[in-house]
Amino acid sequence: MAKFELKLPKMGESVAEATVTSWLKEVGDTIELDEAVVEIATDKVDSEVPSEVEGVLVEKLYDVDDVVKVGETLAIIEISGNGVAEETIEETIQPEKLIEQSKEVETIENSIQEAIAIKEPVGGAIGNSPSGKFYSPLVKTIAQKENISMAELEAIRGTGKDNRVTKNDILAYVENRGKAGEQNLATKSVENTSSVNSPKTSSTNAPVAPVSVNGQDEIIEMTRMGKLIAQHMTNSVQTSAHVQSFIEVDVTKIVNWRNKIKDSFQKREGEKITFTPIFMEAVAKAIKDFPMINISVNGDKIIKKKNINLGMATSLPDGNLIVPVIKNADQLNLMGMTKAVNDLAYRARAGKLKPDDTQEGTYTVTNVGGFGSIMGTPIINQPQVAILALGAIRKVPAVIETSEGDFIGIRHKMFLSHSYDHRVINGALGGMFIKRVADYLEGFDTEREF
Repeated sequence: MAKFELKLPKMGESVAEATVTSWLKEVGDTIELDEAVVEIATDKVDSEVPSEVEGVLVEKLYDVDDVVKVGETLAIIEISGNGVAEETIEETIQPEKLIEQSKEVETIENSIQEAIAIKEPVGGAIGNSPSGKFYSPLVKTIAQKENISMAELEAIRGTGKDNRVTKNDILAYVENRGKAGEQNLATKSVENTSSVNSPKTSSTNAPVAPVSVNGQDEIIEMTRMGKLIAQHMTNSVQTSAHVQSFIEVDVTKIVNWRNKIKDSFQKREGEKITFTPIFMEAVAKAIKDFPMINISVNGDKIIKKKNINLGMATSLPDGNLIVPVIKNADQLNLMGMTKAVNDLAYRARAGKLKPDDTQEGTYTVTNVGGFGSIMGTPIINQPQVAILALGAIRKVPAVIETSEGDFIGIRHKMFLSHSYDHRVINGALGGMFIKRVADYLEGFDTEREF
């Protein structure tokens, strides 16, 4: 019998790992070709991993909630074949596995150095962690050699499994510690200016205020997606210099036009037309006018995106958000945009998005008005550099300018809130862009064919 390694496939351009959420097959179960074996989740979307062969599941290499790197083996499937075939499969798999799991080399190197550190400790051993955290002998040895106290060690943010402090973590801390000058934990808790000198110091934890819990309080575990969103938002604030511009837009013509055609459109197409595709169309047009909004930052280089791919922040039934992407939005007419918006929104809320549906976004739009907010200050969806928030449409008294004079009338108005990265977008560009979006909305052609 030959054995086949079921690997975690590539899930998208920026997805490097996934979490195992549930096993659909147990050891000993028969598996058909293309039958789903395991469910996984990324920071973008949930998905299933199908089998590429027919056979019997003989081994599961990861448990539920384990994090798996792209290319790593999830399970072993036994397929029919002779010993020669099995040997051939092993020969073809092993080199590939070594390439895809190159990080194992560092793990082996760390293990060797840890073994050496156990045999040849420098000075006395550093004390046990008061919080119960695990530190490898290598990390403790480095801490002892560099005169790092246990209090300082506790404050280092670990990037290893279960947030353990790795060799690289402590070496990075030592390097930055040397640049910023010797500082103890008390100084560090009130002074974070070293982060200006070295971006790497953002990897250290800021002091966390203690939380008091009494018997009447309810403790709720954050969902997997909630944890990912929290980390993503925190990283964005630490990465980009957020600044906002606001503008009020008169959308009376759009409201009246939609009210006029929405019933006939639903009868003809079998689905609703919302304001979202109209706003998305205006944003795509404005990006074509100001292409330097459609960029990303890579170190000291700017990457100007060729395609205009609009992310559409969508609320889910469990209260979380996901951002499916409308690819090449500038190439769609209003009908095409409406179809794309409705399709992505439906599949997002039904949990049927594919990994590719959330990849390669270049600019994001979020509708805070759907929850009654008149405006918001959204956080940039990295690695993008800007995001637009749509406020609620309200009836308000307004001055109406005519050739015969000014009058007070009732108009439908809304606020647009534009957050952008001030490292690469100045106030002039950020303001002109949002003004151009407003111009397209206020100049909406109500006689257009649809």
